[in-house]
Order: sequence, then C-alpha cells, then structure tokens
Amino acid sequence: MLQKLLRKKSGFTLIELMIVVVIIGILAAVAIPAFIRFVKRSKTSEATSLTKGLYEGAVTYWNAINDAQGLTAMGSAATASTHCTVAAGNTGNAINDQKTQIDMSASTVDNFAALGWSPSGPVLYQYIISGSTDTCGTTVSPVYTFGSIGDIDNDTNKSSFELAVGIDGEGSLYHGAGFYMIDELE
Repeated sequence: MLQKLLRKKSGFTLIELMIVVVIIGILAAVAIPAFIRFVKRSKTSEATSLTKGLYEGAVTYWNAINDAQGLTAMGSAATASTHCTVAAGNTGNAINDQKTQIDMSASTVDNFAALGWSPSGPVLYQYIISGSTDTCGTTVSPVYTFGSIGDIDNDTNKSSFELAVGIDGEGSLYHGAGFYMIDELE
C-alpha cells in the first residue's frame, strides 16, 4: 500500500486542463471587446478636450476687444461694444488612425493661433472652426461651431464632435449643453 502511494504521480487531468482553457476563453471573449471599447473611448477624450480649448480661446478672443475699450465716465455715453471672431478653417492634418503633428507656424492655422489654441503634441483628429463670420461687431448667433473629425481605427468610418457657440442676452459667448457626436466610437 505504501509503495502504491509513492508511485502515484501528481498532476492535472485532461478534463481539468480543458475546463481551465474554456474559462480563459470565456474571460477573453468578454474582456477583449471591453478593452477595445475602453481604448477607443480614451482616444475620443482628445477630441472633446481640445475642442473645449477652442471654445475657451474664443471666449478670451471675443472679450479682448470689448475689455480693451475700458470704463466710461459716470454720466457719459458708453461706447458701442465690439466683439470679433476668427475666420473659419481647419487644421488640415490627415484623418486616420495615426497621430500627426499640426504645424502651428503655418499660415493656414493662423485663426487657431489667434484663439491661443495649440495642441501640446501630435493629434488623432482634424479640428475645425465653422460658422464664423470673421467680422467685428457681430450680433448673429450662433457665432461658431467648433468641431473635430477622426477615424481612430482607420476603417473609413469617421467620428465627429461638434460644439455650438452662441451669444447670450448680455453679449457673452456661451456653448451648448454638450457635444453633438456622430459615431463617437465608430
């Protein structure tokens, strides 16, 4: 009896190994799509944060002319408020799954530079300013639509994010409640 116990080899049976393989397969089938979705969502955060940066730059640009007029003396008429916008345009970088560096010294992105907007590194999305009248003294609302277009998995389906900007009753810029998104994760 003692010799029989000493000769018995320890290890896993084929059934036990097959059960482990099935469990790993089920976990992979659930985890891999969730991970891919997570990676895509993290890439889209670039579009929303940089597009909000365009809005913040536009507010500063919009107010810079008006604030430069200074205060009026008591009893005197206030000078007319003047606000300015920048021209419509886009950054012109390629729309694909590779990050590209935007040349902020190029004249084609002067309107982005005027808003004080400059990405800190390569970007996945192309950025757009549209709806601008490129005038001072504008009172038409909406003033801008800021947007971004990307193809984060290079399948020719594009995702887009838009942020509408208008003028409130006091002549200040405001943006819509949120982004208008099309095929966010494509």
